[in-house]
Amino acid sequence: MAFKIGPINLNAIAQGVGGLAFGSGDHGSEDDDSGVERLLDRISNGVLADDRRAAVAELQAVVAESGSAQLAFGAMGFPVLMSVLKEERDDVEMVRGALETLVNALTPIESTPGVYNEVQPASLNSELLSREAESISLLLSLLTEDDFYMRYYTLQLLTALISNCRTRLQEAILATPRGLTRLMDMLMDREVIRNEALLLLTFLTRDAEEIQKIVVFEGAFEKIFNIIKEEGGSEGGIVVQDCLELLNNLLRNNPTNQILLRETIGLQSVVSLIKLRKGIADGFTQQKTVNLLGALETVALLLAGSSDVEPTKDANRIANQTVFSQNKLLDHLLMLSVESRWAAIVVRCAALRCIGDLILGHAQNRDALGSRLLGDDPDVEPALNSILRIFLRTSSLQECFAAEFVFKCFCEGNPDGQMMLASTITPLPQSSLRGGKIMEDANRVSFGSILVQALISSEGQNDLEASCRAASILSHILKDNVQCKERVLRIQLEVPVSALSTPELLMPRIVKYLAVASPISHKQETHDHTISNKKSVWPQPVLLRLLVTWLADCPDAVNCFLESPAHLTYMIELVLSHSSAESVHVAGLAAVLLGECIVFNKATKDNRDAFMVVDAISQRIGLTAYFHIWEEMQNSPLFISAASASRLPKPLTRSTAAEAVGVSDVQDGEEQFETDKSRTSPVDPFLTSFYDAAFVNFIRHLEPLVREKIVELFSRPKSKVTIIPASLEQKSGESDSEYIIRLKSFMEKQCHEMQELLGRNAALADDLAKTKGDSNSFIKGHNSAMQGTANGITSRLEADNLRQELQETRNRIETLKAEKRNCEDEISTYKQLAGKYEADLKSLSDAYNSLEQTNYHLELEVKRARGGNESILPDLEAVREEGRQEAQKESEAELNDLLVCLGQEQSKVEKLCSRLTELGEDVDALLENIGDEGEVQGEDEEED
Repeated sequence: MAFKIGPINLNAIAQGVGGLAFGSGDHGSEDDDSGVERLLDRISNGVLADDRRAAVAELQAVVAESGSAQLAFGAMGFPVLMSVLKEERDDVEMVRGALETLVNALTPIESTPGVYNEVQPASLNSELLSREAESISLLLSLLTEDDFYMRYYTLQLLTALISNCRTRLQEAILATPRGLTRLMDMLMDREVIRNEALLLLTFLTRDAEEIQKIVVFEGAFEKIFNIIKEEGGSEGGIVVQDCLELLNNLLRNNPTNQILLRETIGLQSVVSLIKLRKGIADGFTQQKTVNLLGALETVALLLAGSSDVEPTKDANRIANQTVFSQNKLLDHLLMLSVESRWAAIVVRCAALRCIGDLILGHAQNRDALGSRLLGDDPDVEPALNSILRIFLRTSSLQECFAAEFVFKCFCEGNPDGQMMLASTITPLPQSSLRGGKIMEDANRVSFGSILVQALISSEGQNDLEASCRAASILSHILKDNVQCKERVLRIQLEVPVSALSTPELLMPRIVKYLAVASPISHKQETHDHTISNKKSVWPQPVLLRLLVTWLADCPDAVNCFLESPAHLTYMIELVLSHSSAESVHVAGLAAVLLGECIVFNKATKDNRDAFMVVDAISQRIGLTAYFHIWEEMQNSPLFISAASASRLPKPLTRSTAAEAVGVSDVQDGEEQFETDKSRTSPVDPFLTSFYDAAFVNFIRHLEPLVREKIVELFSRPKSKVTIIPASLEQKSGESDSEYIIRLKSFMEKQCHEMQELLGRNAALADDLAKTKGDSNSFIKGHNSAMQGTANGITSRLEADNLRQELQETRNRIETLKAEKRNCEDEISTYKQLAGKYEADLKSLSDAYNSLEQTNYHLELEVKRARGGNESILPDLEAVREEGRQEAQKESEAELNDLLVCLGQEQSKVEKLCSRLTELGEDVDALLENIGDEGEVQGEDEEED
């Protein structure tokens, strides 16, 4: 032990510490300091055991009642009492008193109102005690004692210690051999000790992966579910709540423990915790509500998966979804969230979110939800229809968000499901419109009919909010599904009364509601109307999100949106009218919508093409202001936090449970929710859950595409097809001179207009480059290149065009030079071949001459022989004739071959000459050089 026992004379130290915390003029503090010192002296130096026990009892009472006594005890008392715990374990009463005194020293005392102390004695004492690792080891060893109160007070002391110094205590317990094993053994002890050990483990396992692994290895899952079963499951008391908190600590961000739970205990034990009996409407006590919240948090943790893996690729998460489906979890969740309307709002919301997690990325579970029917005959209704009704009718924003989350998870990555829902959207008959309410016959109404009825109901503010909620569902149906977008684009809202009536489509109605939802149009004069107007801020972002989702990667939707010039005008007004925290998001989303009209615009008509949109933005808003609004939205805290939002639910502890249930006790949870949010943020509470990671990433990737498209529109011609107006053709009776003068005036007018457009485009490009340069995210290297006037910019653009043409000319020249070098190499090769063939021809000629000379000599010999022997002359003549014929045949064959080769070479030379003529070379000069070179070579050979 690090504590040393000796004469206790620390009055000066105690007075110094007490004076620091409570003031030197407090005589009561001085009395407490001196009293604590005397009692510690009696405990450490006393002779009689009874006197020492009495001193411990007195010290216990003093420390429990006085903060100054706690502080004085922290300065002097720990060595004394730790010595008692170590050396005097046989004296059970003494050890009990020492432990209880330590517990009192670490328990905060309520301070007097109006008095604020810089030093909290309980926290300071916890810090002092936790610094000694041997002290923690000594306390853990007391858990093996047989005395009930020694174990009980030891657990209380460790719990008080971990409340103030959790990290240090966790490290000390990990460093103690069999420390966690002793704590786990306490779960099998008597009920009181078991409950204290359970509470201690809930603190100990928070954010401690190593401790979680050891606790699970010691059989925590079996012990937890055994305790829950003994306590009555979800009907039990606070012990069940502590068990569920411990279970959730072990499962949070720990896939290994989740796999171990699934493969050992099984997930049916978790499902049984949320199983309800039908017909129980008055059994939801506050404690049962908290227990159900804890069980639903367990389900959510098992379905959340790992944060660094996509939900659709997380094998552990998919396995949990499959096992839950096999154990009929969906039925119990639907019972809690939809069928049991007597459950607390917070329970229904948690159940709905678990349904969303259960079906996200799991085709089998999605299909099960899509085909599930709820209710009893004859009032049977599809589950999706029931959830949609809850979403449209609930007065609680929490339940509204949770129901929307179900549809978001159902539609994400599910094109077949989106098309199935979109196929139910059909025009409504006029009779249903006159009713003004959603039809109540659940057997006859479809999902799309409920949705369309809510969309086109615009009577009063409440109907407008219902329309906006329906628009939010529609945005999930259309997300990343071009077929659904095009299908819904053609759907008429109402069945035409007659063939002459013009059908109204959905998109113009959405824009109309967007204008109606403007806070400016909802200013009310009465007090009641002013209060209800607070709820009218969020419909505009919802409707804009629907339009943004609809127009994304859908040229037909962009074309439909731009059919009415008023739509573009109103979007520009929304961008210009931002003045508050909420309107920043409205203006930003309107800017995003305008950007989509530029990027995804494939129209060729002048009044709908992308250039027209850019021109309107530049004239009414200005490119600098336009992108500034875009970036202002992206820099907002809500936008930034959405990209890194966690899928895990907030931990439910003893301190947060009361708050959660308190909100659920309010019948209209929206008022409490808005009140809580208004304390921390001036932004409308709906916007806090408006953005998600996918929507944020889409907007961030869209901005550079918009900038590139604008630069492309400014730097390239509007149309690549040249169309000659019919008015330029020569008129009948018009002379050629008049026709030429008219053409000349038309060309001058066109040139003047082109110059104006070039200057205007240059100024706009300069504006765009400056905007991007200010945000450090536009084309690099051009921040300082566009700072002059429009004329200067035009000159620079012309210079750039000339430089580009010059570069192209240089590249062409380099290409021609390379071709010329290739041609010269070919000419050199052909020269060599021609020289070779000439040499061969010369050798053949020499051979022929040699044959002629031989023939001549033979003829002379024949003539001489005639004079000597006439009888042999006929034979010689025949021989001579035969030799001449053979020589002639050989020479003719060789000459024919040579002529063929020369003909081929002559054709190649002619082609090369024509190619050199095209390249601008003088062929005659080259041939003269070749002839000169041949003569020089012949002279050299003669000299040799």
